[in-house]
Amino acid sequence: MIKSKALRDSARGENCTMRLPGVCNFNPETTVLAHVPCGMGGMGMKGPDQISVYACSSCHDALDNRQPGHHISGWHMIHAIAETQGKMIEKGLVTVKGVKP
Repeated sequence: MIKSKALRDSARGENCTMRLPGVCNFNPETTVLAHVPCGMGGMGMKGPDQISVYACSSCHDALDNRQPGHHISGWHMIHAIAETQGKMIEKGLVTVKGVKP
């Protein structure tokens, strides 16, 4: 399991990659690295930093079920993870052997 201060810090000032309709506040000042529920943590435990998204405070609340009534589709999660990982690769925070950004 990866825990990385650099990955967590990389969310600062980024646009939200979740952009949940009717939820997102589109405010990069509130963006954090939000952990996607993936079954790799226990009760009260966060998942790994590599399975995370850049989420504004409103989308993060929805992701963590602090905003009841908002369903998050698998498509939204997968799209947000892919976009976030792409940004991390562009920043040189995540590397893939044999691939240059």
